[in-house]
Amino acid sequence: MTTVRRAVLTLPAAPLGPDNPLPALRAPAGPGAHAVDARTLAELPRDMARGIGRAPLRSLLPVPVRDGYGRARTPAGLDTIVIENDRLRVTVLPGLGGRIHSLHHKPTGRELLYRNPVFQPAAFALNGAWFSGGVEWNIGATGHTALSCSPLHAATVRAPDGGPMLRLWEWERLRDLPFQVDLWLPEGSDFLYVGVRIRNPHEHPAPAYWWSNIAVPEDRRILAPADAAWHHGYERGLRRVPVPRTEDGTDRTYPLNSTHAADWFYDLPEEQRRWIAALDEDGTGLVQASTDPLRGRKLFVWGTGRGGRRWQEWLTQPGTPGYAEIQAGLARTQLEHLELAGGEEFSWLEAYGPLAVDPAAALGDDWLAARADVERSLAGALPRTAVDTAYTAWRESAADAEPDEVLAAGSGWGALEVLRGGHALPGTPFPEATLGPEQYPWRELLRTGVLPPPAKGAGLGAPLVSGPWRDMLETAPADPSTEYHLGIAQWHAGDRAQAVRSWERGLKEAAVRWPLLYCLAVADREDGHPDRAAERFTEAFADHRGGETNPTSTTGAAAVTVEGAAAVTAAATETAAATSAALGREALVALLAAGLSGRARDLWDRLPEHERRSGAFRLIEVRLLLAEGRRDAARAVFDEGFEVADLREGAEILGELWARLTDEPLPDAYEFRMRPS
Repeated sequence: MTTVRRAVLTLPAAPLGPDNPLPALRAPAGPGAHAVDARTLAELPRDMARGIGRAPLRSLLPVPVRDGYGRARTPAGLDTIVIENDRLRVTVLPGLGGRIHSLHHKPTGRELLYRNPVFQPAAFALNGAWFSGGVEWNIGATGHTALSCSPLHAATVRAPDGGPMLRLWEWERLRDLPFQVDLWLPEGSDFLYVGVRIRNPHEHPAPAYWWSNIAVPEDRRILAPADAAWHHGYERGLRRVPVPRTEDGTDRTYPLNSTHAADWFYDLPEEQRRWIAALDEDGTGLVQASTDPLRGRKLFVWGTGRGGRRWQEWLTQPGTPGYAEIQAGLARTQLEHLELAGGEEFSWLEAYGPLAVDPAAALGDDWLAARADVERSLAGALPRTAVDTAYTAWRESAADAEPDEVLAAGSGWGALEVLRGGHALPGTPFPEATLGPEQYPWRELLRTGVLPPPAKGAGLGAPLVSGPWRDMLETAPADPSTEYHLGIAQWHAGDRAQAVRSWERGLKEAAVRWPLLYCLAVADREDGHPDRAAERFTEAFADHRGGETNPTSTTGAAAVTVEGAAAVTAAATETAAATSAALGREALVALLAAGLSGRARDLWDRLPEHERRSGAFRLIEVRLLLAEGRRDAARAVFDEGFEVADLREGAEILGELWARLTDEPLPDAYEFRMRPS
C-alpha cells in the first residue's frame, strides 16, 4: 500500500534568519542573468519575443527579500512528508517550497535525483534565499520562485486510485495566483505522478510561468526528443543551435562538456511526446514525462570553468559531486510567460521514475538512435496513454477533492485574498484560521475601511499592492502609515510620481520617518538623483538608529503570555538589527555612488563591529577603501578573506574590484563569474 507520513530529516543547515524589512521596490536586478538584449529580441520568432516581453516584473512587491541567512551550518531537523509504496520513497520538504528532496528507487537502491547533503541558502531565488538539489516547483516569473524557502499548505487527499495523495498549495503573490501540486504513487508503480494546477480567479488575464527544476548528477547524458535547442548563455544572447553537437562539434548533451554556465532549451516538435532523461554510463537514471501542456524542456549546466565549480561548492560542501538541472516548463524557454485568461486555469500531469536503456544506443554517437531507444524504453515502462489517462482521472475525480488531514500550514495571504475576493477554489482551502499578525491590519482595512497604525516602535508592516487593495488605500483615512502603503502600491502599479507624492505627504506627520525616507531615497536613485538619494538613505539610517525598536506587541495580536511577550520582543529585536544593517548597507552604497567617500567613512565608523565584520560589509569596505585611494588596505581585506552570503547569481563585483587592485589571477575563493572573461 502507498503511505503518506510525517518525518524529520536532519542536515547541516544554515538558518534562514529574518527577512529584509525594507519593501522590495526594485525589480530583481542581477547582471543580466536572465536577460536578452534588444538586438537578439528583434531576431526571434514573433510569438517567442511576445512571450519574453509579456508583463516583466516592475518590482518584487509584495514579497520581501530574504537575505538574513549566513554560511554557518549546524545540524538541524527539517520537517518532511514521505510518500512511499513498495517501489519508490519520495521525501518532500513542505516548509521549503514543497521541494522533493529525494526520489529513492527501492528495487535498485538508487537515488534518482541529486540530493544535497546540506541546506545552504544562496541568492538565486527572485527574492533571495534558494537552495540546490531535488525537484523544485517554480511559479511566478523568470527565475527561481519567491517561495523557494517558504512553507506551503500540505494535506492528504484521496488519489484517483483511492489511495492517499499529498497535496501542496499556496497563493503565489508576485502574480496573485493560487496553485496546487498533487503527488501520488499508484500501488506497485515505479513512477511518481504529479498533478499541477494554476488558477486565475480574477476577471483580468494574468501572466503565467512554470518550470519544474530537477537536479541530477552532472556525470550523465541528457536526452530529449529534439534536434535543436535555444541556447542562452550569460551574455544576454538567445540563439537556435543544433543538438546534440553545436557548431564547434562539441556534444552538449553531456554537462561536463561545457566550460561555462548555460541554458539549453530543447525545441520539441508539436506532436512529440514530452520527456527528458538523465542517464549514466550504464544507461540507467531518471526520466521525466508529462502531458502535452508542459511543452518546454531544458538542460542547465554549471560548466567546468572555475566560476561554475566555485558556485557548485558554494551551494553544498567541498568534495560533493556536482549536479546539472533538467527542467520542464509551460513555454519553450524560461524567458517567456504565457497569458492565463480570467477565470481559467492551466493544468497538466508529470511523471518521475527510473529508466534503463541499452547504453550502447543511448550513449552512442547516433542521436536519432539514442532518442529512439529512450522512446522505446519509456513507452514500455510508462506508455503515453497511461500518462494521459492518469491526468484525466486526476482532473475529474481528485483535483477538486477537499483535503483530509492537514499536515503543514503555509501563509495566511491566501486566506486574506479569498476573504477579499470571495473566490471559490475547490480543493485548495484558505481558511480564516490561517490569518496571522501580518494579515490582521489588512483584514481590518477590508472590514472597516481604515488601516490601523502599527504598534509603537514597530515597523509599518508587510505591504499589499494589487488593484483592489490599492483602491481601498486610496479611500482610507490618510495617515503616515496609510500613505506609506498607498505609495508602495502606486509604485508597483507604475505610477511613480504619485507614489512619491504619497510618501512626501506621509513624511510631514510621521513620528517614525525612516520607512518613508527609504522609499523616497529609492525613488531618487531610480530617477537619477544620486546625491539626494544618498542624503535620504543616510537620514533614514540615522532615524532608525535613533528610534525605539523593541515593541512588546504587534498590531491586531491578542494579549500574550510572559513567554509570548518575550518571543515577540526577541523577534522585534532581530528585525530591528536586520533593519539597521539593511539601511546601513543601502546608505553606504548610495554615498559611494555619489562620490561621498568622506561621509561614507563617517557612517562606517558608526556601525557596530559585528556588522562591519560580515561579508556584505567587508565587500563595501573594499569599495570604500578604493574610493579613499587606500589600495593596499583594500587588498588586505581580500587577503584576509571574506564571504558575501547573499552574492547574487551571475555577480561579477568581486572580479571587478580585484581587477582594480592587481593584475594577478582572481583567487578561486572569489571566482563566481558565469560567463567568459
